[in-house]
Amino acid sequence: MSIFEQIIQGVVEDVAYREAQVPFKEIKALSKSVEPPRDALAALLQQGCGVIAEIKRATPCRGQIASIEHPADLAIQFEAGGARIIGCQTERRRFMGSLEDLAAVKTAVSVPVMSKDFIIDPYQIHEARYYGADMVPLVVSALDQARLESLLDRIESLGMTALVEVYTPEDASRAIQAGAKVVGVNARNLHSMTMNPSAFGDIAPGLPRETVRIAMSGVRDAKDLRLYASAGADAVVIGESLVTAPEPMKLVRTMVAVGQHPATPTAR
Repeated sequence: MSIFEQIIQGVVEDVAYREAQVPFKEIKALSKSVEPPRDALAALLQQGCGVIAEIKRATPCRGQIASIEHPADLAIQFEAGGARIIGCQTERRRFMGSLEDLAAVKTAVSVPVMSKDFIIDPYQIHEARYYGADMVPLVVSALDQARLESLLDRIESLGMTALVEVYTPEDASRAIQAGAKVVGVNARNLHSMTMNPSAFGDIAPGLPRETVRIAMSGVRDAKDLRLYASAGADAVVIGESLVTAPEPMKLVRTMVAVGQHPATPTAR
């Protein structure tokens, strides 16, 4: 199996285990017992090219990249630096994340929080909402069209924002057909683990004008952010560079300033 297939298989196993502990009916009720989600879409629609700062300890390609004992402390630094949204990895096998990390981050910050995982089942959506998610990703290539549309509808029915993740123009067409309002173009194809830095520039111009466009992977510095902004990005996801930076808050602040600078091209 490919690494991507292994990840999905692990997610299926982990979801089955958690559902055996807390049945679907119970997690569904719990997801509706918490405070309403924060408005991630409004955060993304602000002027300039925003920063989604992601907390992750590991990647499938490199293994552990950062020792993060207290993710809430890192989230506070990201928010202080001006990040519009905080992403938190919750997949445990390849990214060393957890839903407990998500809950801790949500309590620590006032900006919207995204649960970064591989969502394949409605159970995960209600689970993410219960633990504090305001935004949830869907990887188009991991889902058939009916499941993609069903999960997207469920996310929005709970008041959250769906980040629909694509790698190819075909993925993008399926995302739009499903009704995606926010599309993330990932430069890394998780099926092959290869990088295609031109993916965003190839795909984003073909999206409907009203679509919020997010660039994912490969954003290391201000130059990368400017390139994505010039191609129409409303926001960029930055993870590895931030969690390995000596001064994460300073780097976020720098990237945010570049995204807001009058000389930086903007989609809105």
